Amino acid sequence: MKISIIGAGAFGTAMAVTAARAGNEVMLWAHDPAVARAILETGENPDYLGGVALGPKVRPTSDLAEATEFSDTIFMVTPSHHYRDVLERIREHAKRPVSVLSGTKGIENDSLMRMSEITRDVLGEQLQAFAVLSGPTFALEVARGDPTAAVVASTDLAFAQQMQNALSYASFRLYHSEDVVGVELSGSLKNVIAISAGVLDGLGLGHNTNAALITRGLREMTRLGLVLGGRIETFAGLAGMGDLVLTCTGALSRNRTVGVLLGQGRSLEDILRDAKFVAEGVKTSKSAKQLAERHHIEMPITDEMYKVLYENERAQLALQRLMTRTLKSESA
Repeated sequence: MKISIIGAGAFGTAMAVTAARAGNEVMLWAHDPAVARAILETGENPDYLGGVALGPKVRPTSDLAEATEFSDTIFMVTPSHHYRDVLERIREHAKRPVSVLSGTKGIENDSLMRMSEITRDVLGEQLQAFAVLSGPTFALEVARGDPTAAVVASTDLAFAQQMQNALSYASFRLYHSEDVVGVELSGSLKNVIAISAGVLDGLGLGHNTNAALITRGLREMTRLGLVLGGRIETFAGLAGMGDLVLTCTGALSRNRTVGVLLGQGRSLEDILRDAKFVAEGVKTSKSAKQLAERHHIEMPITDEMYKVLYENERAQLALQRLMTRTLKSESA
């Protein structure tokens, strides 16, 4: 099939390589014309995923109208804070209903909408079907063909299975699900916990501390997810526990990297100014805190991470508060 991938960062590029290897024709849209030109000239994406050949089935472009016309299957891999704007521009170019697959992991600030909700809000009757793809998928490892598994979820089971079949091949295995809420929340909330895990590493703490953080982090992700309509098995699966463990422990994790630098004493402003990547957990921590407050859900790790990121709290004090909270049952 033909697939238009919107976003030529590391993950969008890795998905373009994956889709092409699975036998699809791919158009990869880059916001920056210089990135599209570099891909056309070199056959790889030197700015975001250098050294990985994209192959002849991947065509780069910086023309969003061209990408929209290329296929009625739109794979959105833009940062969450640009998702709405880019989709509004796609709507203007779309001459027929489109199906949207989202690889974006985030919750929109202010509106607190997930990407599925933004998609319906923007496209309305122009939306044919929606699915979300998430799981433990570092871009570099996916692109170089390391065996990888993820999940694609849609309330339209036929569309979920269509994308599962279209993107799966020998080194990339997709499972299907109907739990859009759980998969979206898992992929978003785990980034907040991953920043926290990086902070612990930056403070020089060990495996005991990190294991406790991951376990309790999964607990609070699940607590909010269930209230919002997600399924417990999703949080225990690839999109939840799988992606959480990867992002909290892997050196390729952008969110963990931000946390490490925070733990070492760098300011968030300095970190973000110097970064050449987007760490979704920074913005998501704000949305997650607001969602928890709206639904009266206790999320202590998220609360403390918000204070470190936005209230200039010292990481050591945040950790001390977590460790001296009122003693309670593990299931609480």
